[in-house]
Amino acid sequence: MRRLRIALAQINTTVGDFKGNTRKILEAIDEAKSLGADLVTLPELAVCGYPPEDLLFKTQFIRANRKALDQVISHATGITAVVGFVDTGDGLYNAAAIIHDGELIDIYHKTFLPNYGVFDENRYFQAGSLVPVYIINGVGVGINICEDIWYEMGPTSAQVCYGAEVIINISASPYHTGRGKEREDMLKTRAVDNLTFIAYNNLVGGQDELIFDGNSVVIDVRGNLIARGKQFEEDLIVVEFDADIVAQARDDDPGWKRKRVAVAKQDYQTATFTITEAAPANPKPALPMRQCPVYEPEEEIYHALVLGTHDYVTKNGFKKVLIGLSGGIDSSLVATIAVDALGKANVAGVAMPSEYSSPGSISDAERLAQNLGIQLTVIPINEVFQSYLATLAEALAGTEPDVTEENLQARIRGNLLMALSNKFGWLVLTTGNKSEMATGYATLYGDMAGGFAVIKDVPKTLVYRLSRHRNAQAGDDLIPLAVIEKEPSAELRPNQRDSDSLPPYEILDPILTAYVEDDRSIEQIVDMGFDEETIRKAARLVDATEYKRRQSPPGIKITPRAFGRDRRLPITNRYKQ
Repeated sequence: MRRLRIALAQINTTVGDFKGNTRKILEAIDEAKSLGADLVTLPELAVCGYPPEDLLFKTQFIRANRKALDQVISHATGITAVVGFVDTGDGLYNAAAIIHDGELIDIYHKTFLPNYGVFDENRYFQAGSLVPVYIINGVGVGINICEDIWYEMGPTSAQVCYGAEVIINISASPYHTGRGKEREDMLKTRAVDNLTFIAYNNLVGGQDELIFDGNSVVIDVRGNLIARGKQFEEDLIVVEFDADIVAQARDDDPGWKRKRVAVAKQDYQTATFTITEAAPANPKPALPMRQCPVYEPEEEIYHALVLGTHDYVTKNGFKKVLIGLSGGIDSSLVATIAVDALGKANVAGVAMPSEYSSPGSISDAERLAQNLGIQLTVIPINEVFQSYLATLAEALAGTEPDVTEENLQARIRGNLLMALSNKFGWLVLTTGNKSEMATGYATLYGDMAGGFAVIKDVPKTLVYRLSRHRNAQAGDDLIPLAVIEKEPSAELRPNQRDSDSLPPYEILDPILTAYVEDDRSIEQIVDMGFDEETIRKAARLVDATEYKRRQSPPGIKITPRAFGRDRRLPITNRYKQ
């Protein structure tokens, strides 16, 4: 039998951390060798981290990337390794180094460069044109990168046509809700259509707004999932392929020859490299059984937020975070996520009550801090607020109190948070949700002030679901039940409620999803059954507050289309629906 044992190293890299990334790569190679792997794979651009963005314009960055790869090459003895890095030639290439026994055998260049959503690869890279097949242990192996496998008649089909029996795809595919199933369904289709095994090695970890969820998968020729990597954790997935299964499946398929002819017409350039003609005779250690269940939706999103918070804080050198605790649902969820991500000793809360803060809100903030075991500082803002009003009395003479005075309170709180941040080096986590960011229901230089926006891409209705989910996981009211059940309010004037300014969130959120994420017109949203005036109000709020969102801190992307990298609209813009 022609057998090939492959290890998929699902590692958490950091952009530009060549020393740290290289260490992880070398450790993965050593672990794979200890488990008898013939081949070990690392994710897309594992050497430099993904996405490197405009660091790619720095020649010293490219040189450091190649120096790190050379270290990997010399270390990878007694095994074949596939490692993502940046290659140079007549331009830059998103590349995979194919290494065997301490030597660089070949370099594959990514063929399809994504240039949509969060991707800008055409800005940096040239597209490859060669789709080689590598013979390892007598098995035909095709290697490609991320986007390449999403095309039905792309490099995967070409490599299969030219003899590949196993396809390896190294990837850095960002997370959003539902993305894991999309990937898995696509990979199953590629495996069945091409009668091939597929080993898909994805990156894991947080990088600025992006989360990479790992969730690497191995699919057999019938579209069955035979192994899965952990979600949101580093992992090493080791599987063994019997290539004779592929040969038999193709012999049994009467349409196989026609498929090969159709692919051949795509006119890809190819080459074949023989690395090892047969498997070594030495016995291999038995592989343990592994089970990696897939998280349910709320648990999956919660894990993504925890990983994103942990990696943003720690990779940027912060030790501790600070959160303004209002006693509301948003700040309560952010604080809970922060504790799960960083530990209670590294999270501090500050309550800043005003004359409009209800007694229940103050006690709810205290109860939450007690439940989480975090430090809570109480700084009343009444005296500061009155001082502001006195200072502005002459300038505002003859006007009636309005949103100006309301926002003063939010800006005082923002100043206090940033003062504590400056003094102690704590990163301020903002607490605004996607519904508020979409409609501008947040104060610029006030509650929008901070370094990282944990729930910036989490709609308000999902905030409630995540809070209930976390309480269910805890087995008690970690987030006080009163916080979840109270009517949401900014508490900047007497008896204020969010519903005074916004439609109910259960109506607003699906309208925002349709308008912001799906780009549906007002007429199309009306056809969904919503009131036209409510839709037009929501759309006006979204369009009018683009300038505010541009000044908000980065936040974790968990929906298919987040504000920022995903959705880029001009601020100066007179187009209205």
